[in-house]
Amino acid sequence: MRIAVPNKGRLHDPAVDLLERAGLHLVDGADRKLYADTVDPDVTVLFARASDIPEYVADGAADVGLTGLDQVRESGVDLVDLLDLEFGACRLVLATPEDGPVSEPGDLAGGTVATEFPSITRAYFDDLGVDVDIVEVSGATELTPHVDIADAIVDITSTGTTLRMNRLAVVDEVLESSVRLFARPETAGDPKVEQVTTALGSVLAAEDRRYLMMNVDGSDLEAVKEVLPGMGGPTVMDIAGSDAVAVHAVVEEERVFETIADLKEAGASDVLVTEIERLVE
Repeated sequence: MRIAVPNKGRLHDPAVDLLERAGLHLVDGADRKLYADTVDPDVTVLFARASDIPEYVADGAADVGLTGLDQVRESGVDLVDLLDLEFGACRLVLATPEDGPVSEPGDLAGGTVATEFPSITRAYFDDLGVDVDIVEVSGATELTPHVDIADAIVDITSTGTTLRMNRLAVVDEVLESSVRLFARPETAGDPKVEQVTTALGSVLAAEDRRYLMMNVDGSDLEAVKEVLPGMGGPTVMDIAGSDAVAVHAVVEEERVFETIADLKEAGASDVLVTEIERLVE
């Protein structure tokens, strides 16, 4: 099975890191940025431009691909969105000059919109029933309203800083995007594809969870179990030669601080908190 991964840019390192954490360690070829074998002899990683990955997957050059939802929508190919990988988050927005007359998309009727995403932009305005001329540009989109090339832009933003620096205001959100795992419809149910999906999902599920282990006197067990917000209840094990028991539980990271305080008050001792590498739910 071939997995297409962005070959450079802000998506490359997080994508490779996710594969590594899922157990698909790259064993060669990573420096060449063309392909790499993995520790799984049945899985190869292909490195390609993020914008080309949808076509790689659709044409069968790769079985699955990691790329942005915006890239798939712009390509127009039919792929199955298997898993949100929770990085590369951004928004595709409609923006106009801050001091301009446009306050809603309908105000652009008969106007011109510059973008690197003409397909998404055309579909957006068609859905609204607003007729605009679309100018495709390959960079510096934010400058076009200030040099009389366009009345507005549709562009990617993460924090909005670049738009503000160029005195542009967001009028509407066109698309919310992040990196996803995509497959062709006919291969989405393949056992190997499902195995990879599960492996990647297990890493994501573990990211904001922590594993708690503690000792609890038998008389305090019920009070401790009331405190723990674990998955399906805690695991309780006898400790040889002791009236105490060992209690293990998975807890959301944001609740660890208050949970430990409550556990100590309920009678738990020797509380150990560890990270979880993978969690298959």
